Amino acid sequence: MIHRKTKVFVTRKIPGAGLQLLQKQCLVKVYPHDNIISEQELIRGVRWCDALLCLLTDKITKKVIDVNPRLKIIANYAIGYDNIDVKYATEKGIPVTNTPNEFITDAVAEHTFALMLAVTKRIVESDRFIRKGKYKGWAPMLLLGTELKGKTLGIIGLGRIGSGVAERASHGMGAKVLYYDVKRNLPFEKKYHAIKTSIQDLLTKSDIVTVHVPLLKSTYHLIGRKELAMMKKTAYLINTSRGPVIDEEALVQALQKKKIAGAALDVYEKEPHLAKGLEKLKNVVLTPHTASATIEARSAMSEMAARNILAVLQGKRPPQLVNPEVYGKKVQRK
Repeated sequence: MIHRKTKVFVTRKIPGAGLQLLQKQCLVKVYPHDNIISEQELIRGVRWCDALLCLLTDKITKKVIDVNPRLKIIANYAIGYDNIDVKYATEKGIPVTNTPNEFITDAVAEHTFALMLAVTKRIVESDRFIRKGKYKGWAPMLLLGTELKGKTLGIIGLGRIGSGVAERASHGMGAKVLYYDVKRNLPFEKKYHAIKTSIQDLLTKSDIVTVHVPLLKSTYHLIGRKELAMMKKTAYLINTSRGPVIDEEALVQALQKKKIAGAALDVYEKEPHLAKGLEKLKNVVLTPHTASATIEARSAMSEMAARNILAVLQGKRPPQLVNPEVYGKKVQRK
């Protein structure tokens, strides 16, 4: 049973499904502004609450965690959780949860595919061309793009989202599939006639490379100057995973020098800032970290974050637990 005065602090307004669940049993305070919460305001909110519902843009550091010895859970409204000092939270006995990609698979896979089509079909360039009044009539060489049928799609990171992209590209558009992952997936290979290969081989042979890996020490700058040089000059690079997986400065240089044909990005190395010159490139499609921005996906994330919080407040193990070692651990809380 949750005490009615149990306090939950939410660092930004999110879709209402989760908030409504929390409001039925708790006192809920939502940071009222659209901008990213400042550290000062974040600390004020954490000091007040029993449970924290935060976003990927919020840095939950040791300093933030230490302001409240009563904090019972940190529920991240995101797949990733590199914004949270999970190790320190575990030392303090605080469960950390996320909203894993099973809730946003279709949204991100669709967005990835949309980016793929937008950059290869030169949709954004065409839109700007017309809006600027440059269209004077049909012409055989006007804004030529490329087809996906028969092309080779290279997928780096074969989780649910990578598989979802493969399904759309293979079954929907007739693309061939290569993939690189730490694990082999035989059912996937059979279903999509896919081939597991090395990352070097994938980069060399693919017409489109799409990245779907978490941000880890091993994946930081996974695609850099060396890897970009391996790609075909006619190839495209898509990223809807995490910005720092790609060396953005190296990517800008590769695009400027036409070492690859184009790129489409939803995430950036130093969000919300872009690498110098990126926004000026015509052969790039950019979206503002909105791959999961569908009503369906964001509502499901909201509800899951709330259910994680309610589980912990009821003395139960939350369903989407990032640090399972926290249970059974004796912790000295100051």
